[in-house]
Amino acid sequence: MNSRLVLASSSPRRKELLESLGINFEIIAPLADESLLEKENPEDYVLRLSSEKSLSVSKNLNGDALVIGADTIVVVDNEILGKPKDEEDAKSMLNKISGKAHHVLTAFSISKPEAEILHTHVVGTSVLVKTLEPDEIEGYIKTTEPMDKAGAYGIQGLGAFMVKEIRGSYTNVVGLPLVEVVEALKKLGALELFSGDGFRK
Repeated sequence: MNSRLVLASSSPRRKELLESLGINFEIIAPLADESLLEKENPEDYVLRLSSEKSLSVSKNLNGDALVIGADTIVVVDNEILGKPKDEEDAKSMLNKISGKAHHVLTAFSISKPEAEILHTHVVGTSVLVKTLEPDEIEGYIKTTEPMDKAGAYGIQGLGAFMVKEIRGSYTNVVGLPLVEVVEALKKLGALELFSGDGFRK
């Protein structure tokens, strides 16, 4: 069993998702260049960022530890939508996803000290958004919820009002695909399920 599990993320959503499993873990904010490389496709981009985030933390650790890094993007019409830069950018993103389906890709990577990647995986979920009225977009932006979310909406918050249908993992859209993360940690010998209140490291 590993004595230390670290989440390389400053996202409160990922923190809440991992806490829901009853797992004890630490949080260390990662560093990563989120610029899109030339000719980089969405899947390669999100996988690279999750790896960079995980490695930026694990390279500074020693001992028995596992570090989970993750990144989430929204893809619509082959365009990557990250977090909006400002309100106008958020408005543009919401107009792009209005009335159509988009894909949410979350990649996660698990590494250990000395910066060795042990596991990396990307999960995709399809989300259908209703046609948004201009006043709905304006009102939603005023809540400030869209400003730190990929694609400018939060499915676990007020943004749920716009989601008509979801195909795939819900937790993936929130920011961490729990089924796949748990399976990976179990394969690495980091978790076991026990009766009571969750998982044991």
